[in-house]
Amino acid sequence: MDAPGGGAGRPRGGISLTAARRLEKAVPAGTAAAPAGEGGPGSAAVGGPAWGAVGGRCVSCRRPPSATMPGIDKLPIEETLEDSPQTRSLLGVFEEDATAISNYMNQLYQAMHRIYDAQNELSAATHLTSKLLKEYEKQRFPLGGDDEVMSSTLQQFSKVIDELSSCHAVLSTQLADAMMFPITQFKERDLKEILTLKEVFQIASNDHDAAINRYSRLSKKRENDKVKYEVTEDVYTSRKKQHQTMMHYFCALNTLQYKKKIALLEPLLGYMQAQISFFKMGSENLNEQLEEFLANIGTSVQNVRREMDSDIETMQQTIEDLEVASDPLYVPDPDPTKFPVNRNLTRKAGYLNARNKTGLVSSTWDRQFYFTQGGNLMSQARGDVAGGLAMDIDNCSVMAVDCEDRRYCFQITSFDGKKSSILQAESKKDHEEWICTINNISKQIYLSENPEETAARVNQSALEAVTPSPSFQQRHESLRPAAGQSRPPTARTSSSGSLGSESTNLAALSLDSLVAPDTPIQFDIISPVCEDQPGQAKAFGQGGRRTNPFGESGGIIKSETEDSILHQLFIVRFLGSMEVKSDDHPDVVYETMRQILAARAIHNIFRMTESHLLVTCDCLKLIDPQTQVTRLTFPLPCVVLYATHQENKRLFGFVLRTSSGRSESNLSSVCYIFESNNEGEKDRRASEKQKEIERVKEKQQKELNKQKQIEKDLEEQSRLIAASSRPNQASSEGQFVVLSSSQSEESDLGEGGKKRESEA
Repeated sequence: MDAPGGGAGRPRGGISLTAARRLEKAVPAGTAAAPAGEGGPGSAAVGGPAWGAVGGRCVSCRRPPSATMPGIDKLPIEETLEDSPQTRSLLGVFEEDATAISNYMNQLYQAMHRIYDAQNELSAATHLTSKLLKEYEKQRFPLGGDDEVMSSTLQQFSKVIDELSSCHAVLSTQLADAMMFPITQFKERDLKEILTLKEVFQIASNDHDAAINRYSRLSKKRENDKVKYEVTEDVYTSRKKQHQTMMHYFCALNTLQYKKKIALLEPLLGYMQAQISFFKMGSENLNEQLEEFLANIGTSVQNVRREMDSDIETMQQTIEDLEVASDPLYVPDPDPTKFPVNRNLTRKAGYLNARNKTGLVSSTWDRQFYFTQGGNLMSQARGDVAGGLAMDIDNCSVMAVDCEDRRYCFQITSFDGKKSSILQAESKKDHEEWICTINNISKQIYLSENPEETAARVNQSALEAVTPSPSFQQRHESLRPAAGQSRPPTARTSSSGSLGSESTNLAALSLDSLVAPDTPIQFDIISPVCEDQPGQAKAFGQGGRRTNPFGESGGIIKSETEDSILHQLFIVRFLGSMEVKSDDHPDVVYETMRQILAARAIHNIFRMTESHLLVTCDCLKLIDPQTQVTRLTFPLPCVVLYATHQENKRLFGFVLRTSSGRSESNLSSVCYIFESNNEGEKDRRASEKQKEIERVKEKQQKELNKQKQIEKDLEEQSRLIAASSRPNQASSEGQFVVLSSSQSEESDLGEGGKKRESEA
């Protein structure tokens, strides 16, 4: 039978079509629905107004919901005792609705919890931002400096952000109270209550079914009062429990329909009220003064951005120019014609490979950054804050060396010769520039007022070798005889004259008469095996003695060295030697220096052999500092001329006069040029002292020979007197005996004199 106010086939308001059909099946035939609006089970009939969520008003009349909440379906509590299938079917619909509400509310709870967590994180992050802005002035940036404008600006921002942080903290508290608390209560209390009552109702229903089943199996023939009483009591208890549980369960399900709406609307209401309160607080803080401050900051930011864009454009153009200009430099060994060597440097920096010995024959190469600082060579590894002292290069020596089949190697030796270092440059240009720079620093050019100009002047004087120097040439051109006139013969002056005196005859000499134009130059020292020239040995009675290449010497030579009155050692570097035509004026040495230095500069010859120059009373010796092998020996009587450079006192040279070939009459002069760590004047004084000692020795030897001759004459006279007083013995044998004994005594005296002469 149809309910009043509408057909039973129409769906009820507020539930789905499937649930409405199940409700229609659950309503028994002949049951009349309650009038619409009276709050009974049939109050949700079509005749009643349907509840909607549009503005919180009824969909049909747009009025606020009444206290009875029309449009909400309810379970019939009065039918719980009957427990009909229709009631159970309607209960299934409400249970399905409760499950859907639980799933939906869980998702809504997670979304709102994310809002709450995000707000808490925003509040904490805002507070941390304000704290960091306050600590900006305490920071010590390496490139920041003391920017008071930036510090004051950030302090102002920190105050504003701190106020916003307080507003966010208030918003977080309001969201916790007004949004999260209601939905949490619904989720943790109401939904769990429904689940608990459902489990209890299911247990009570099963117990009731079991009691009814036992009661139905009571025997009609054999009635047992006790069993019947127990079963009846069990049915009573289980039915009562089921009825009570079912009524509470139905009540909770009916109440869930109201709580669902409250749990949905109350958190949203709290969220909106909290946001409105937050925006009101923000509008109070953002006053006109703050807006003006933000406008000024925006203008400053735009100015900085324009400046940055201009700087970026400039840097990009610089990068493009450098890429074009540096393209040839990417090659490890650039073309020297495009990038010439600068020989006037007194400062240089760059990467070099340093050789480090790890054993007797093994070594490693480490790449480090080297730079010069005054008279010191500094090294700095990658990652180090500052460099360390690698070597003192004042008065040092530098030369190109061959090391382990590597290119562009050079060796630096300290002033005292105790420390040396082998370095490798990356290119030929760097190799030559490093050698020139260290050489300029070694000459202490960096101490002058204008080091580069001084270095250029020194190097220019060395480069003027292709043609004679103008001052030197003009000085002799003015004294040359005119063409067609006969040239007067030039007489040689004595080699024993002082080194500083100038001869009037040499003043008329030309450059060609000093050094031949095409004379070859020797830049290295000859091997020790062939160092003694035959002419020297024959001329000075050295008897063809051969120098031991292993540095060992006989007893006589050792005693001569130890007993020598003069014994001085100097560290020198051999620059070169060449044959000269004259050996009686210092200009010969000066011209030889100029040509050798110019030839080294033109042909890029920087390698120099370092030796120890030993000055004794007998000779000058060049000794290898490592093996102690005598490389060259210059007998002192052969050194006929000595001179030092007029500007660079460390350059000195001497002329050695030797016999060429087997004939002692053919004499040749060779000029040797050296560079000393000390001033060459000291070497000259040592040589002069050596010659003075030699002259004293010669004078003493002459006096000794004269005394021996007198003693010999007296002895001969005494023998003649003794022979005349004896009887004349005409035997030739006796005369022969006297003569032979006299000759033997004379030979003995001659050998003794020679021995004493060699010892002296």
